[in-house]
Amino acid sequence: MLIKVKHNVAPTLFEITRGDSRWPIYDSLLPIERKPPPQLLKWIGNKQRFAVIIGQTLPKDYKRYFEPFVGSGAVLGAMSPAVGIAGDVIKPLIELWHFLQEDPDKLYLHYEKNWKRYIKKPREIYSRILDSYNESPNALDFLFISRTCYGGVIRFTKAGMMSTPIGPHQPIAPESLRERMILWRNRVKNTTFTYGSFEETMSKAKSGDIVYCDPPYIDSQAILYGAQTFKISNLWQAISECKERGAKVALSIDGKKKSGSRVIDLNMPPTLFERQLYINNGSSMLKRFQKKDETMIGENVHDRLLLTW
Repeated sequence: MLIKVKHNVAPTLFEITRGDSRWPIYDSLLPIERKPPPQLLKWIGNKQRFAVIIGQTLPKDYKRYFEPFVGSGAVLGAMSPAVGIAGDVIKPLIELWHFLQEDPDKLYLHYEKNWKRYIKKPREIYSRILDSYNESPNALDFLFISRTCYGGVIRFTKAGMMSTPIGPHQPIAPESLRERMILWRNRVKNTTFTYGSFEETMSKAKSGDIVYCDPPYIDSQAILYGAQTFKISNLWQAISECKERGAKVALSIDGKKKSGSRVIDLNMPPTLFERQLYINNGSSMLKRFQKKDETMIGENVHDRLLLTW
């Protein structure tokens, strides 16, 4: 049986091999696309636009793919590895990925119920769900907040409370979310999601494996993702240990700001990486959030992509 699933880039033909009609699991993608599906989570700093470029720099032949700062998983979605291990320190985020794999109905129905309420009373419902999440952090509320908060800015206080205000945009309709969920379930069907530190996830990488790191950026993202305790020196050590075990590591991190006039000093070990590329991100979404109605002229940023091989 063949079925077409909507995609906002291009229609893709799939072959159903297992699962029910609501949440099919496909044996293959025809043709295989080296780009992630449309975003499941609205997430500032995601690599959605650059996932293809990043994926093209990674080796074609590898044993396992690791992503220790998985976030919204853009590069993971582009890679769709045969064996993947993805981790993060945001527990509700990892639980969300588990729901997608194991109980998508529960994830979808919670979103649908609250979306219908939100359309009628957006500020009241957003406030209610934000309070619900902060009282008891959970994957179901986390997904809805990511789709309705300002710009997908996943911001936590030091006490762990999510503090982002409501966004001005209309969240995607439940049916659009369901279509994205189907696409993402198939891209991550061979990935194991684990709750834990990047050190824990990266410690499992061995010879022949690839590790892609997209950590909080040290120059601008201390307020995001609960990154107040993140230390770049610990990441340098974890990358060095991966290299010693024979794993290859790619790292997206701060590069140039102010349209190239300011280069971020990372204080990284001089022999840790073999190559460095720059990717033009355009104007900073975080800066737009902070400056609001001010001009963004001269605010383009360039990410570094550092490679250990």
